[in-house]
Amino acid sequence: MSTEAESFMKKIEIQDVKNIAEYEKVREGMRAEVIELKKRRRVHAGENLTLLFENRQTVLFQIQEMMRAERIVHDDKVKDEIDAYNALLPAPGEVAATLFIELPDLHKLGPDEVRQTVNRFQGLDQDAIALEVGGERLPARFEGGHRKEEKMAAVHYVRFVVGDRARAALADEKSEARLVVDHPNYQAQAPVPVQVRQELLADLCV
Repeated sequence: MSTEAESFMKKIEIQDVKNIAEYEKVREGMRAEVIELKKRRRVHAGENLTLLFENRQTVLFQIQEMMRAERIVHDDKVKDEIDAYNALLPAPGEVAATLFIELPDLHKLGPDEVRQTVNRFQGLDQDAIALEVGGERLPARFEGGHRKEEKMAAVHYVRFVVGDRARAALADEKSEARLVVDHPNYQAQAPVPVQVRQELLADLCV
């Protein structure tokens, strides 16, 4: 593994983060870059589920935006944000993503309807989502400690362990790669586009 690859997904440190005043000067350009990057890292499974694969650049942007929104200036508070968001970065041999439960007609729904609709996805973390790559099934591993029996969150953090065979299949455009959701209340699948595969391979430091 090259030094460049190793540094690509290293944990974010406090010296990597700009203070609010400095960030404001570069925010427009950084935001535009991340918007374009996210287009290459997003997979939609039907109308209601989207995976956004995270990397160091997307996570650093989230930290900067949170600092800006919450006016976080003290080093200890900045460090707390960094520690929380570093958990989104994949470990070696993994890819990591934010899973969004999306409601296209959200503006038409009352609070109770929103809650009931989102709660339809209870059990989504019970082996219901996977990447299928080259005939291998890579189940989504959900972040622990956030499961509730009566209320389903609309945002989850997941990761997929990618072995050597699956990695090789990702690199082979003739090999199929798709996102599959098989839940009692929601079934969908979507191909993983070439540009997303390329991003995932970069995450895996190929």
